[in-house]
Amino acid sequence: MGENLFNKVWKLHSVRELPSGQTQLFIGLHLIHEVTSPQAFQMLRERGEKVVYPGHTFATVDHIAPTDDQTRPFKDPLAEQMMKALEKNTKEFGIKLFDMKSQKQGIVHVIGPELGITQPGMTIACGDSHTSTHGAFGAVAFGIGTSQIRDVLATQCLAMAKPKVRRINVTGKLGKGVYAKDVILSIIRKLGVKGGIGYAHEYGGEVLERMSMEERMSICNMSIEGGARAGYVNPDRTTFDYIKGREFAPKGAAFEKAVDWWKSIASDKNAKYDDRVELNGSKLEPTITWGINPGQAVGISENFPEVGELPEDQQNTAREAYEHMSFEPGKPVAGTKIDVAFIGSCTNSRISDLREAARIVKGKKVAKGIRALVVPGSQQVKKAAEKEGLDRIFSEAGFEWRGAGCSMCLAMNPDKLKGREICASSSNRNFKGRQGSATGRTILMSPAMVAAAALNGKLVDVRDHLPN
Repeated sequence: MGENLFNKVWKLHSVRELPSGQTQLFIGLHLIHEVTSPQAFQMLRERGEKVVYPGHTFATVDHIAPTDDQTRPFKDPLAEQMMKALEKNTKEFGIKLFDMKSQKQGIVHVIGPELGITQPGMTIACGDSHTSTHGAFGAVAFGIGTSQIRDVLATQCLAMAKPKVRRINVTGKLGKGVYAKDVILSIIRKLGVKGGIGYAHEYGGEVLERMSMEERMSICNMSIEGGARAGYVNPDRTTFDYIKGREFAPKGAAFEKAVDWWKSIASDKNAKYDDRVELNGSKLEPTITWGINPGQAVGISENFPEVGELPEDQQNTAREAYEHMSFEPGKPVAGTKIDVAFIGSCTNSRISDLREAARIVKGKKVAKGIRALVVPGSQQVKKAAEKEGLDRIFSEAGFEWRGAGCSMCLAMNPDKLKGREICASSSNRNFKGRQGSATGRTILMSPAMVAAAALNGKLVDVRDHLPN
């Protein structure tokens, strides 16, 4: 049997096996932001240690960045304090920082790929759970905690247990109005939020092969929501074409040499996997969440599920979800009223996401009483969107056009839900309190579905609102 990409990359980066049974794994790329790194840097100072390979670490500000007014000092004193700490730490330890002045600031999982920092065959770590995004490039990427950030800064290594590898094939062809977000929500619905525990997921099949890099990033981004340690797609011509010419990508002959190596680390045709799962993409429809975890998902044409029809181990969580969301089992999903529409996050804030949402919105108006936000994932995405006039399309429709940042995905900034508001969101988590209000309610969906919901003030099938 051949080798899969995950095992190839793991072996190439293994320093040694530890007495604990874990692997000492070399980390090729370390990404940091302002929230989970300050304590790690302080630990280094207390131990008198340095950053061993500062050129392998890159920093940006995203979680606490305000998206309405980004002038310094930030209005929120804590946000300003965290920004200053990041500036001090990166300067002291010689780490590259993409700040507001750089014109390259943005969500860490957006700027890594768009700058060409993220490349196939890498091991990538970041103090953020959605680091699996970078697996779209054929990298082994995972989120880590603050003490592990310290370990990477000090040693460029991590102690990790090697997960098993599951191959997920998505066959067929997606219909109009069905997007990458619908695919990953359907996968998590099928396997459950704990289904990926102990696994890395390799995504493939005809649907993935036809996807753009930005679509693949959306898929890999939410691997963690299904319990997987990582998620990835094998690198191919789509990958190489995306990377070519970007700032940190190899140039000239070095690029061609890199491509030859990138091809070699892809999974062999006869690769062995610990498990296999298949999903028919042709049968998928626009999908939304109805509960308090991403596995509680349903098609837009369906009804809210009856608790008794769900697997027994999911029924208590379903009751908790219905109590929180105030939805009624057995009732149609379509027509559910919303208060807020949010397009953004590391899952869906790239230029292709904004283009598709703008296609729905163009020439129309946001429904009365709906608060609607569009938050680009980076300063470069914002600039590209404005060059295309997408900002005007959104603004004329009644959306607020914002600066780059994580925004309402997790609300560690001024963008928050209020009270019991229901938000149609293109983000990745619908946990209680996730969007800044303990009683606020989040419904996950694709950016196009968010756009359609904003125009109608309720959940609708985006397929009925696509322009000809």
